[in-house]
Amino acid sequence: MQKWTNEFAAAQQVDVLLFDDFSAHCLANTVEPMRAANTLARRELYRWRFLSLTGAQVVSSSGMQVTAHGRLADFSGDMLAVMPSYNFLRQDGTATRRGLRAAAKRYREIAGFDTGPWLMAAAGLLDGRVATIHWDELDRLRESFPEVEVQRRRYVQDGNRTTCTGALAAFDLMLERIGARHGQALRLEVAALFMSTEGGGATSEISLARTRVVARAVVLMQGHLETPLAIPEIARRIGRPRKDLEARMKADLGATPAAVYRRLRLIQARKLLLETDMSVSEVAARCGYDNPSALTRAFRSEFATTPRALRQAPGPERG
Repeated sequence: MQKWTNEFAAAQQVDVLLFDDFSAHCLANTVEPMRAANTLARRELYRWRFLSLTGAQVVSSSGMQVTAHGRLADFSGDMLAVMPSYNFLRQDGTATRRGLRAAAKRYREIAGFDTGPWLMAAAGLLDGRVATIHWDELDRLRESFPEVEVQRRRYVQDGNRTTCTGALAAFDLMLERIGARHGQALRLEVAALFMSTEGGGATSEISLARTRVVARAVVLMQGHLETPLAIPEIARRIGRPRKDLEARMKADLGATPAAVYRRLRLIQARKLLLETDMSVSEVAARCGYDNPSALTRAFRSEFATTPRALRQAPGPERG
Protein backbone atom coordinates (compact mmCIF):
# COMPACT_ATOMS: atom_id res chain seq x y z
CA MET A 1 0.00 0.00 0.00
CA GLN A 2 1.22 3.50 -0.84
CA LYS A 3 1.85 6.17 1.78
CA TRP A 4 -0.46 9.18 1.66
CA THR A 5 2.06 11.48 3.37
CA ASN A 6 5.69 11.25 4.48
CA GLU A 7 7.15 14.30 6.17
CA PHE A 8 10.44 12.73 7.21
CA ALA A 9 12.27 11.87 3.97
CA ALA A 10 15.59 13.66 3.60
CA ALA A 11 16.35 15.99 0.70
CA GLN A 12 17.94 14.45 -2.38
CA GLN A 13 20.67 15.72 -4.70
CA VAL A 14 19.80 15.10 -8.37
CA ASP A 15 22.36 15.98 -11.03
CA VAL A 16 21.56 16.10 -14.75
CA LEU A 17 24.35 15.21 -17.18
CA LEU A 18 23.63 17.17 -20.35
CA PHE A 19 25.09 16.79 -23.82
CA ASP A 20 24.79 19.08 -26.84
CA ASP A 21 21.42 18.63 -28.59
CA PHE A 22 19.66 17.57 -25.40
CA SER A 23 15.88 17.98 -25.29
CA ALA A 24 14.80 21.09 -23.38
CA HIS A 25 11.36 19.53 -23.04
CA CYS A 26 12.80 16.46 -21.35
CA LEU A 27 14.93 18.61 -19.05
CA ALA A 28 11.94 20.74 -18.02
CA ASN A 29 9.79 17.67 -17.34
CA THR A 30 12.56 16.30 -15.13
CA VAL A 31 13.30 19.43 -13.11
CA GLU A 32 9.94 21.20 -12.87
CA PRO A 33 8.20 18.47 -10.83
CA MET A 34 11.04 18.70 -8.29
CA ARG A 35 10.78 22.49 -8.22
CA ALA A 36 7.02 22.23 -7.71
CA ALA A 37 7.44 19.66 -4.94
CA ASN A 38 9.77 22.04 -3.09
CA THR A 39 7.33 24.90 -3.53
CA LEU A 40 4.28 22.96 -2.41
CA ALA A 41 6.03 21.30 0.52
CA ARG A 42 7.47 24.70 1.56
CA ARG A 43 10.86 23.10 2.17
CA GLU A 44 13.77 21.76 0.13
CA LEU A 45 13.03 18.20 -0.89
CA TYR A 46 15.25 18.22 -3.98
CA ARG A 47 18.41 19.99 -5.09
CA TRP A 48 19.66 19.77 -8.68
CA ARG A 49 22.68 20.74 -10.73
CA PHE A 50 23.43 20.71 -14.46
CA LEU A 51 26.68 18.99 -15.42
CA SER A 52 28.61 18.21 -18.57
CA LEU A 53 31.51 15.83 -19.12
CA THR A 54 34.05 18.65 -19.27
CA GLY A 55 32.21 21.39 -17.38
CA ALA A 56 31.67 23.33 -20.61
CA GLN A 57 28.43 25.00 -21.64
CA VAL A 58 25.90 22.79 -23.44
CA VAL A 59 23.31 23.76 -26.03
CA SER A 60 19.92 22.09 -26.48
CA SER A 61 18.43 20.96 -29.78
CA SER A 62 16.39 24.19 -29.78
CA GLY A 63 19.41 26.42 -29.11
CA MET A 64 18.92 26.95 -25.36
CA GLN A 65 22.30 27.46 -23.70
CA VAL A 66 22.92 25.97 -20.27
CA THR A 67 25.96 26.86 -18.19
CA ALA A 68 27.10 23.73 -16.40
CA HIS A 69 27.75 23.82 -12.67
CA GLY A 70 30.89 21.83 -13.39
CA ARG A 71 32.31 18.65 -14.86
CA LEU A 72 30.87 15.24 -14.04
CA ALA A 73 34.06 13.91 -12.42
CA ASP A 74 33.86 16.51 -9.63
CA PHE A 75 30.38 15.69 -8.34
CA SER A 76 28.42 12.99 -6.52
CA GLY A 77 24.88 12.67 -5.23
CA ASP A 78 21.73 10.60 -4.95
CA MET A 79 20.82 10.37 -8.64
CA LEU A 80 22.56 11.17 -11.92
CA ALA A 81 20.19 11.67 -14.86
CA VAL A 82 21.92 11.06 -18.22
CA MET A 83 20.27 13.16 -20.93
CA PRO A 84 21.79 13.21 -24.45
CA SER A 85 18.55 13.11 -26.55
CA TYR A 86 19.43 13.88 -30.19
CA ASN A 87 22.67 12.80 -31.91
CA PHE A 88 23.40 10.54 -28.97
CA LEU A 89 25.68 8.23 -30.97
CA ARG A 90 28.16 11.10 -31.30
CA GLN A 91 28.42 11.15 -27.51
CA ASP A 92 29.16 7.42 -27.23
CA GLY A 93 32.93 7.51 -26.89
CA THR A 94 35.65 6.45 -24.49
CA ALA A 95 35.35 9.58 -22.34
CA THR A 96 31.61 9.15 -21.90
CA ARG A 97 31.82 5.46 -21.04
CA ARG A 98 34.66 6.00 -18.60
CA GLY A 99 32.89 8.96 -17.01
CA LEU A 100 29.65 7.05 -16.51
CA ARG A 101 31.37 4.01 -15.04
CA ALA A 102 33.18 6.23 -12.56
CA ALA A 103 29.99 8.14 -11.76
CA ALA A 104 28.19 4.88 -10.95
CA LYS A 105 30.53 4.57 -7.95
CA ARG A 106 29.72 8.08 -6.70
CA TYR A 107 25.94 8.21 -7.26
CA ARG A 108 23.41 5.99 -5.56
CA GLU A 109 21.38 5.74 -8.76
CA ILE A 110 22.03 6.28 -12.47
CA ALA A 111 19.07 7.13 -14.70
CA GLY A 112 18.91 7.41 -18.48
CA PHE A 113 16.32 9.74 -20.03
CA ASP A 114 15.24 9.69 -23.67
CA THR A 115 18.29 8.16 -25.42
CA GLY A 116 20.38 8.21 -22.24
CA PRO A 117 19.91 4.45 -21.75
CA TRP A 118 22.08 3.86 -24.83
CA LEU A 119 25.06 5.57 -23.21
CA MET A 120 24.42 3.63 -20.00
CA ALA A 121 24.30 0.34 -21.91
CA ALA A 122 27.47 1.21 -23.81
CA ALA A 123 29.21 1.82 -20.47
CA GLY A 124 28.08 -1.58 -19.19
CA LEU A 125 25.76 -0.08 -16.59
CA LEU A 126 22.70 -2.01 -17.80
CA ASP A 127 24.21 -5.48 -18.11
CA GLY A 128 21.73 -8.02 -16.76
CA ARG A 129 19.15 -5.29 -16.19
CA VAL A 130 15.68 -4.59 -17.53
CA ALA A 131 15.62 -1.29 -19.42
CA THR A 132 13.80 0.83 -21.95
CA ILE A 133 14.71 3.72 -24.25
CA HIS A 134 12.99 6.15 -26.59
CA TRP A 135 10.80 3.82 -28.60
CA ASP A 136 12.41 4.80 -31.90
CA GLU A 137 15.59 3.14 -30.62
CA LEU A 138 14.15 0.02 -28.95
CA ASP A 139 15.11 -2.47 -31.64
CA ARG A 140 18.56 -1.01 -32.15
CA LEU A 141 19.27 -1.09 -28.39
CA ARG A 142 18.07 -4.71 -28.20
CA GLU A 143 20.25 -5.76 -31.13
CA SER A 144 23.33 -3.85 -30.01
CA PHE A 145 23.27 -4.89 -26.35
CA PRO A 146 21.90 -8.45 -26.02
CA GLU A 147 22.99 -8.50 -22.36
CA VAL A 148 20.25 -5.92 -21.62
CA GLU A 149 16.62 -7.05 -21.34
CA VAL A 150 14.93 -4.33 -23.38
CA GLN A 151 11.20 -3.82 -22.84
CA ARG A 152 8.67 -1.50 -24.44
CA ARG A 153 7.67 0.42 -21.32
CA ARG A 154 7.44 4.13 -20.56
CA TYR A 155 9.99 3.84 -17.79
CA VAL A 156 11.71 1.04 -15.90
CA GLN A 157 13.23 1.05 -12.43
CA ASP A 158 15.54 -1.93 -11.90
CA GLY A 159 17.42 -1.59 -8.63
CA ASN A 160 19.61 1.49 -8.81
CA ARG A 161 19.24 1.79 -12.58
CA THR A 162 16.34 3.73 -14.11
CA THR A 163 15.55 4.20 -17.79
CA CYS A 164 12.89 6.38 -19.36
CA THR A 165 11.58 6.84 -22.90
CA GLY A 166 11.23 10.59 -23.29
CA ALA A 167 9.85 13.92 -22.11
CA LEU A 168 6.27 12.91 -21.29
CA ALA A 169 7.37 9.74 -19.56
CA ALA A 170 9.99 11.76 -17.65
CA PHE A 171 7.22 13.83 -16.10
CA ASP A 172 5.34 10.73 -14.97
CA LEU A 173 8.54 9.11 -13.69
CA MET A 174 9.36 12.14 -11.57
CA LEU A 175 5.80 12.13 -10.19
CA GLU A 176 6.21 8.45 -9.32
CA ARG A 177 9.44 9.20 -7.47
CA ILE A 178 7.90 12.09 -5.56
CA GLY A 179 4.98 9.91 -4.48
CA ALA A 180 7.16 6.99 -3.44
CA ARG A 181 9.47 9.17 -1.36
CA HIS A 182 7.23 11.92 -0.02
CA GLY A 183 3.74 10.46 -0.19
CA GLN A 184 0.94 10.27 -2.72
CA ALA A 185 -0.68 13.46 -1.42
CA LEU A 186 2.27 15.52 -2.66
CA ARG A 187 2.40 13.53 -5.89
CA LEU A 188 -1.27 14.30 -6.53
CA GLU A 189 -0.70 17.94 -5.68
CA VAL A 190 2.21 18.31 -8.10
CA ALA A 191 0.23 16.57 -10.84
CA ALA A 192 -2.80 18.80 -10.26
CA LEU A 193 -0.58 21.87 -10.51
CA PHE A 194 0.41 20.98 -14.08
CA MET A 195 -2.69 19.21 -15.37
CA SER A 196 -5.85 20.87 -16.64
CA THR A 197 -9.19 19.44 -15.55
CA GLU A 198 -10.76 20.65 -18.78
CA GLY A 199 -8.87 18.51 -21.25
CA GLY A 200 -8.93 15.14 -19.57
CA GLY A 201 -7.44 12.37 -21.68
CA ALA A 202 -5.18 9.43 -20.99
CA THR A 203 -2.07 11.46 -20.28
CA SER A 204 -3.84 13.52 -17.62
CA GLU A 205 -5.28 10.42 -16.00
CA ILE A 206 -1.95 8.60 -15.88
CA SER A 207 -0.36 11.62 -14.25
CA LEU A 208 -3.08 12.13 -11.67
CA ALA A 209 -3.15 8.55 -10.38
CA ARG A 210 -1.23 5.33 -10.72
CA THR A 211 -4.06 3.09 -12.04
CA ARG A 212 -6.86 3.73 -14.49
CA VAL A 213 -9.83 3.12 -12.16
CA VAL A 214 -8.48 5.45 -9.49
CA ALA A 215 -7.52 7.99 -12.13
CA ARG A 216 -11.08 8.07 -13.45
CA ALA A 217 -12.37 8.71 -9.94
CA VAL A 218 -9.82 11.50 -9.40
CA VAL A 219 -10.72 13.15 -12.72
CA LEU A 220 -14.39 13.00 -11.74
CA MET A 221 -13.57 14.61 -8.38
CA GLN A 222 -11.60 17.34 -10.11
CA GLY A 223 -14.58 18.11 -12.30
CA HIS A 224 -16.84 18.56 -9.26
CA LEU A 225 -14.91 20.69 -6.78
CA GLU A 226 -17.51 23.43 -6.39
CA THR A 227 -20.42 21.02 -5.99
CA PRO A 228 -18.86 17.85 -4.57
CA LEU A 229 -20.39 14.49 -5.37
CA ALA A 230 -21.05 11.88 -2.72
CA ILE A 231 -18.53 9.03 -2.76
CA PRO A 232 -21.23 6.44 -3.62
CA GLU A 233 -22.16 8.59 -6.62
CA ILE A 234 -18.55 8.70 -7.80
CA ALA A 235 -18.35 4.93 -7.50
CA ARG A 236 -21.59 4.57 -9.46
CA ARG A 237 -20.41 6.86 -12.25
CA ILE A 238 -17.20 4.92 -12.78
CA GLY A 239 -19.06 1.61 -12.60
CA ARG A 240 -17.48 0.24 -9.43
CA PRO A 241 -18.91 -0.73 -6.03
CA ARG A 242 -18.06 1.78 -3.31
CA LYS A 243 -16.03 -0.76 -1.33
CA ASP A 244 -14.05 -1.64 -4.44
CA LEU A 245 -13.26 2.03 -5.10
CA GLU A 246 -12.19 2.52 -1.48
CA ALA A 247 -9.92 -0.52 -1.59
CA ARG A 248 -8.35 0.51 -4.90
CA MET A 249 -7.78 4.09 -3.80
CA LYS A 250 -6.17 3.03 -0.52
CA ALA A 251 -3.88 0.66 -2.41
CA ASP A 252 -3.06 3.24 -5.10
CA LEU A 253 -2.83 6.47 -3.11
CA GLY A 254 -2.77 5.34 0.51
CA ALA A 255 -5.91 7.25 1.44
CA THR A 256 -9.70 6.95 1.34
CA PRO A 257 -11.71 8.56 -1.47
CA ALA A 258 -13.00 11.14 1.02
CA ALA A 259 -9.46 12.14 2.03
CA VAL A 260 -8.34 12.38 -1.60
CA TYR A 261 -11.40 14.46 -2.52
CA ARG A 262 -10.80 16.81 0.42
CA ARG A 263 -7.17 17.26 -0.63
CA LEU A 264 -8.17 18.12 -4.20
CA ARG A 265 -10.67 20.72 -3.01
CA LEU A 266 -8.11 22.27 -0.68
CA ILE A 267 -5.43 22.27 -3.38
CA GLN A 268 -7.84 24.32 -5.48
CA ALA A 269 -8.57 26.58 -2.53
CA ARG A 270 -4.87 27.24 -2.01
CA LYS A 271 -4.42 27.99 -5.69
CA LEU A 272 -7.27 30.51 -5.65
CA LEU A 273 -6.00 32.12 -2.45
CA LEU A 274 -2.52 32.61 -3.91
CA GLU A 275 -3.40 33.49 -7.49
CA THR A 276 -6.59 35.56 -7.19
CA ASP A 277 -8.09 38.35 -5.08
CA MET A 278 -11.20 36.34 -4.23
CA SER A 279 -12.44 36.68 -0.69
CA VAL A 280 -12.12 33.67 1.60
CA SER A 281 -15.92 33.37 1.42
CA GLU A 282 -15.85 33.14 -2.36
CA VAL A 283 -12.96 30.67 -2.32
CA ALA A 284 -14.91 28.53 0.13
CA ALA A 285 -17.91 28.50 -2.20
CA ARG A 286 -15.76 27.68 -5.23
CA CYS A 287 -14.32 24.67 -3.42
CA GLY A 288 -17.53 23.20 -2.06
CA TYR A 289 -17.50 24.58 1.49
CA ASP A 290 -20.65 26.06 3.01
CA ASN A 291 -18.87 28.94 4.72
CA PRO A 292 -15.40 30.40 5.41
CA SER A 293 -15.21 28.78 8.84
CA ALA A 294 -15.62 25.30 7.36
CA LEU A 295 -12.90 26.02 4.82
CA THR A 296 -10.58 27.42 7.48
CA ARG A 297 -10.98 24.36 9.71
CA ALA A 298 -10.28 21.97 6.84
CA PHE A 299 -7.40 24.11 5.55
CA ARG A 300 -5.71 24.26 8.94
CA SER A 301 -6.06 20.50 9.37
CA GLU A 302 -4.56 19.78 5.94
CA PHE A 303 -1.86 22.46 5.62
CA ALA A 304 -1.21 23.57 9.24
CA THR A 305 -2.07 27.17 8.39
CA THR A 306 -5.16 29.26 7.65
CA PRO A 307 -6.25 30.84 4.36
CA ARG A 308 -5.58 34.36 5.68
CA ALA A 309 -2.18 33.40 7.10
CA LEU A 310 -1.24 31.80 3.80
CA ARG A 311 -1.97 35.02 1.93
CA GLN A 312 0.06 37.09 4.35
CA ALA A 313 3.10 34.80 4.39
CA PRO A 314 6.01 35.61 2.03
CA GLY A 315 8.10 32.89 0.46
CA PRO A 316 7.67 29.81 -1.75
CA GLU A 317 3.93 29.47 -1.12
CA ARG A 318 3.41 32.23 -3.63
CA GLY A 319 6.10 31.01 -6.07
